[in-house]
Amino acid sequence: MESGLLHTHNLLRWIILVLLLVTIFHAFTRNNSIRKSSLWLLITAHITLLVGLYQWFTGNFGLKLIQNIGMKDVMKTAALRFWAIEHIFGMILAITLITIARGKAKVLNYKAASWLYFIALLIILFSIPWPFRTEGVARPWFPGMK
Repeated sequence: MESGLLHTHNLLRWIILVLLLVTIFHAFTRNNSIRKSSLWLLITAHITLLVGLYQWFTGNFGLKLIQNIGMKDVMKTAALRFWAIEHIFGMILAITLITIARGKAKVLNYKAASWLYFIALLIILFSIPWPFRTEGVARPWFPGMK
């Protein structure tokens, strides 16, 4: 089950990135389709957050890691710090911004929505464990790849 959730979490990342780019495009072009794209983005982001929170609480790289080796030792190691703190904090912050931006998009406040979505995109891009990141953090582009 853990592997399936990890693959689901990984695939949903790509859906979020595509929907985020589409929604940013709709915001900058003042397209009324922003209502639909922002709703799909919000749904996908929250599902991904729930899967990620489950993994953080039950998996080996979140709460259990902090409990087993202590917060002090987790903070000393870059890879452990990324998984236990940085990834989850960055994603929760980005999804919070996506949620606020959805409220702005719903009333067609394009300028506010576009900036909130853009900042959320930057935070997500910095919080994703891309394959070119340091050892212990890097993950493949898609599930099953090495």
